[in-house]
Amino acid sequence: MSDTPSTPRPYSSTVVDGNDRAPARSMLRAVGFTDEDFSKPQIAVASAASDMTPCNVHLGDLSEHAQQGITAAGGKSVYFNTITVTDGISMGTQGMRYSLVSREVIADSVETAVAAEGFDGLIAIGGCDKNMPGMMIAIARLNRPAVFIYGGTIMPGFTSGDCDKKKPLDIVSVFEAVGKHAKGELDDAGLKDVEASAIPGPGSCGGMYTANTMASAIEVLGMSLPNSSAQLAISEDKRKDCQRAGAAVMEMLRRGIKPRDILTREAFENAIVTCTALGGSTNLVLHLLAIAHAAEVPLSLDDFKEIGERVPLLGDLKPFGKYNMSHLVRIGGIRPMMKMLLDRGMLHGDCLTVSGQTLAETLADVQPYPSYPDGQDIIRPWDQPIKTETHLRVLRGNLAPDGAIGKITGKEGLYFKGTAKVYEGEEDALKGILRGDVVKGDVVVIRNEGPVGGPGMREMLSPTSAVAGRGLIKDVALITDGRFSGGSHGFDVGHITPEAANGGPIGIVQSGDIIEIDAVKNTISLLIPDEDYAARMAAFKPRGPGSTRGVLGKYAKLVASASEGAVTDKNL
Repeated sequence: MSDTPSTPRPYSSTVVDGNDRAPARSMLRAVGFTDEDFSKPQIAVASAASDMTPCNVHLGDLSEHAQQGITAAGGKSVYFNTITVTDGISMGTQGMRYSLVSREVIADSVETAVAAEGFDGLIAIGGCDKNMPGMMIAIARLNRPAVFIYGGTIMPGFTSGDCDKKKPLDIVSVFEAVGKHAKGELDDAGLKDVEASAIPGPGSCGGMYTANTMASAIEVLGMSLPNSSAQLAISEDKRKDCQRAGAAVMEMLRRGIKPRDILTREAFENAIVTCTALGGSTNLVLHLLAIAHAAEVPLSLDDFKEIGERVPLLGDLKPFGKYNMSHLVRIGGIRPMMKMLLDRGMLHGDCLTVSGQTLAETLADVQPYPSYPDGQDIIRPWDQPIKTETHLRVLRGNLAPDGAIGKITGKEGLYFKGTAKVYEGEEDALKGILRGDVVKGDVVVIRNEGPVGGPGMREMLSPTSAVAGRGLIKDVALITDGRFSGGSHGFDVGHITPEAANGGPIGIVQSGDIIEIDAVKNTISLLIPDEDYAARMAAFKPRGPGSTRGVLGKYAKLVASASEGAVTDKNL
């Protein structure tokens, strides 16, 4: 970091300064540049605005407020879009194979546009699971002054008959309603009512699912302004957040503050601690590993295990808890929790943030949550946790030699031993669950859904929601070399590595085998004799990549394992 950068226009000056750059200036005049604009720092505003999903439908409006902030601070904003895909729509279909792939496409596209056009800084606005880490990967690669803005959370929905609004709904409610309908607990009209009511407008999915988890992580990393992670999508607070971000990125440029000054090892530890206490998604592991890789910060599965053993689960938030992010917003968002963690020595307070202040300085005046349980029962006190240590369990054993991630809160128990019921892919598993093939005591095994085998590591929200909808959430375990949605809950273990397509032992499991999962010892084991295990592995012929052409084929060729963040540039 330098307090006196050599020029406030380190990149745009090479693009527009000098007589030989007249062609570039001519092009830019056509999109609104004036003579004065050529002497200003150029700040890109990259948004994932799209009519494809409520998570992103409002981001174009937010980008206008960010541009206003840049202009007021003396910069020249230039707006561009990147793609997004929506898991809630593609979930359970072949289209979901493109979801994690889109993280890389987004990262590559933002990096490409910013680097090619010579922007001096960047504001990135995301509102869905993959465009958020995708943009953060690009920010870390580019290492130019940047601020990330979260698009904000959605409001809960309510069915027409819930006059007292006591049963808030979100997208996971709809997936679980499908299971209830299959079981006969919900008729067609009831399913339609949930479908029509659950998503009332713009914003990211309402629980502590992946979007809200990653928004929280990015704020704690220091790459968003205070409170950016806990604001309603449609609110004055969110619009002001965007305007302040414009001023912040200009100040970063003036002071020479860059993302890698902020994205330190200690900052990643802070994010792991806070999101563990909140009850964050298993995708936190996948995405933080990828962002750390882009920032060249060492981070591994074992760090999540070691740090998690010191952090209690305090947030009673969906999917396993009662509350949505909108409820947490009302009592102060994540910052009172961060202050509590800081005061207990759990956070590194000297980490720099995009505000120009240290983390401790940004938390100095934060007030505590209302008292528990009379004032609020969303965030537990330190000495009354839901679970005394992390719900994100790093498991190893003869089923996952390189590791797996379980999302196990203790509400569904800490130990499961059951009979394998093997499915070659998500669709077959969902059909089996809805058909009633899966019964109490089963371990549903869904394989060939990893980064290579999918390709794309689909999320198993449809199967886990079907299990919940059929009333088996405490009676059935589900394991996969794919992923779980942040909305999944139950005795679920994903990210099993090596994956089946790469010769992982999940590929040798047979229906009827006994599988043991111990979330205290952190083991996941196939209970067959060693000689049988060896014989099966010797005879096993992995299926290999699920695609060899197009974007999926390229992804399968390049992607690293889930235990390494499923990045695509590790071995280049």
